[in-house]
Amino acid sequence: MNYTLMILGMAAVTVAIKATIFVLGGRVAFPPWLQQALGFVPVTVLTAIIVPMVLAPRGEGLELSWRNPQLVAAIVAILVCAATRRQLLTIMIALLVFFGWQWMVLPN
Repeated sequence: MNYTLMILGMAAVTVAIKATIFVLGGRVAFPPWLQQALGFVPVTVLTAIIVPMVLAPRGEGLELSWRNPQLVAAIVAILVCAATRRQLLTIMIALLVFFGWQWMVLPN
């Protein structure tokens, strides 16, 4: 029951914030420094989600070895992205490395 109330409370807060912004629309102007700071929110949230999944995929502490396919694919993705600046190519190669590493290099 406590989890249900917590989820409902988070949903209510989220809806209230989004509804307020939607209703006020363009009548509220944020200062330039706040607009610039809000531009970093998506990158920050994405980083907070991805880094734990790459460094501790099983949730049991850091796995900084060649036996971690998420880490290997992430390193390859960084290198491909830095070299080509092409998102789709980066995603495709990283997925190929991830699945190839999991199935070929680390057979169970």
